[in-house]
Amino acid sequence: MKMLDGAWTAIVTPLTPKLGVDWDGLKKNVEFQITEGIAGVVPVGTTGESPTLDWDEHNDVVNSVAVQCKDRCKVLAGAGSNSTSEAVESVRHAVEYGADAVLLVDCYYNGPSSQELRDEYYAVVAREFPNTTIVPYIIPGRSGTALAAEDLALLFAKYPNINTVKEATGDLDRMARTRSMVGENFSIVSGDDDLTFKMMSDANIRANGVISVVSNVAPGAVCKMVNLASKGDTQGAAEICEALSPLFGIVTVKVNNERVLPSGERALVNDRYRNPLAIKVLMNGLGMPSGMCRKPLGKMSMAGVDVVRSAAMRVWKNNPEVLQPIADFYGIDIEARLADNSIWEKLALKG
Repeated sequence: MKMLDGAWTAIVTPLTPKLGVDWDGLKKNVEFQITEGIAGVVPVGTTGESPTLDWDEHNDVVNSVAVQCKDRCKVLAGAGSNSTSEAVESVRHAVEYGADAVLLVDCYYNGPSSQELRDEYYAVVAREFPNTTIVPYIIPGRSGTALAAEDLALLFAKYPNINTVKEATGDLDRMARTRSMVGENFSIVSGDDDLTFKMMSDANIRANGVISVVSNVAPGAVCKMVNLASKGDTQGAAEICEALSPLFGIVTVKVNNERVLPSGERALVNDRYRNPLAIKVLMNGLGMPSGMCRKPLGKMSMAGVDVVRSAAMRVWKNNPEVLQPIADFYGIDIEARLADNSIWEKLALKG
């Protein structure tokens, strides 16, 4: 059973102005990823707005991506749920459509223990689909629970198709502990763009790649960073990591926004605009198919949009080669769009 490695893109689900799926835009974005040499595409993860797509849309997005990517790059389909039976059905659809592997997030909200995640969720799916690579996705900041490294090692020992983990805990000690228990025939994949280089270059972790948000706009650069790191060229990988760092900083955007209270008093509230809002703002601003997010995600304040725009401007000024492939593939004048205030003002919350 093949484990995952290299750079994979957690692809956005572009939406139309009426918030339906933009199928032509999705195809164009996937084609861009393939052209830029991505190892694989991950449809309907968090970045693909899995919480707001209904199951028919979810399955249709997986099908569209799997058909387009067949024999060209790999597909890791988002299939997790907080219901094991739903996850089984989602995996079944993904396998039927030709996905190479499936991504299962820890069960959110109902928050099973690690033992329950192991026995009543991951093990159930692994037994049902023994010929499909099952990738646990550990992200306690969103799920409110976490499969323990020890239980992951136990799953790997029993089910050879659980041979990869997407690590989005930010806990480097946990990752090192995982590596010590699972050995080399297991893949640790970064779920945090800003930690990928550190995870791959750390001798105690030896991560194998990334499932990236930033590669929606910079697939070639992310691929190159990961490939150099995997070959042990830490200096070369570090240089690309530095070039990408402004974009890594906007996966989540935090800004203080003013509120005027009923009393007339003014107060600052720290708003945390989470993925996929920022990457969609960036793609919209640059002119790529994206559309807005479905509710409850809405629009950033102008201060938030300015954070995104400033990051793109820094990259364009200092390392234009990172974004140049967008200009070439989509026929976009990036410099003109970055300079056009009206484009970015339309992306911000009014008032």
